[in-house]
Amino acid sequence: MDVLKFLFGIFGNATALFLFLSPTITFRRIIKNRSTEQFSGIPYVMTLLNCLLSAWYGLPFVSPNNILVSTINGTGAVIESIYVLIFIAFAPKREKAKILGLFTFVLAVFSTVALVSVFALHNSARKLFCGLATTIFSIIMYGSPLSIMRTVIKTKSVEFMPFFLSLFVFLCGTSWFVYGLLGHDPFVAVPNGFGCGLGALQLILYFVYRDNKGNDKGIDTKKQLSAEDTMELGLEKPHQSKQSNGINGV
Repeated sequence: MDVLKFLFGIFGNATALFLFLSPTITFRRIIKNRSTEQFSGIPYVMTLLNCLLSAWYGLPFVSPNNILVSTINGTGAVIESIYVLIFIAFAPKREKAKILGLFTFVLAVFSTVALVSVFALHNSARKLFCGLATTIFSIIMYGSPLSIMRTVIKTKSVEFMPFFLSLFVFLCGTSWFVYGLLGHDPFVAVPNGFGCGLGALQLILYFVYRDNKGNDKGIDTKKQLSAEDTMELGLEKPHQSKQSNGINGV
């Protein structure tokens, strides 16, 4: 059982690393153009918070036998920090102030959770407190594709929902869901079960609408999408995704 759990943890590390590295195309574009354009920095900051809390939760003195959770999320925290700093460097003044404020909030939340867990809580109470915080923000991170899924249904087109990103969301969520089940850890299993389900729904939508192109049916997807529909995984406005290479700039 321990060997099987370890194998799923390794696979979960690999798929999560792919997700963390996938926005490099977006940031290569930001650095090249020296502008964040219409990209949103919020998802990177929130993912950073999730990584920090998950890495903390996986530490032996908080949650024994979950070191693989710490290794990948510690790596993710470093990667997301780089994204956030690049975004702040090239964002316009108003957006820069917003992201700096959110970044400060993230550091404050993480610091509070870490300090309370170390100085005020012990053993099972510490694990429960850190686990609940991690679960909440993991679900928020996994829930970010909901707007683009709604867009796919609305436009009947998968133009703005990349297949491989959806696939790796599913694989990552599934791997850590099984890892959590094998380790009898609801704080790992529950949020990643949610991610597994959302990833599966994205894949189902992809195969239902894979042959559809919005403009082939006379649908102007640019006009159809509202402001809240326009972020693919919260990263950019869909009508700009064709300007990027690779996985639609995510």
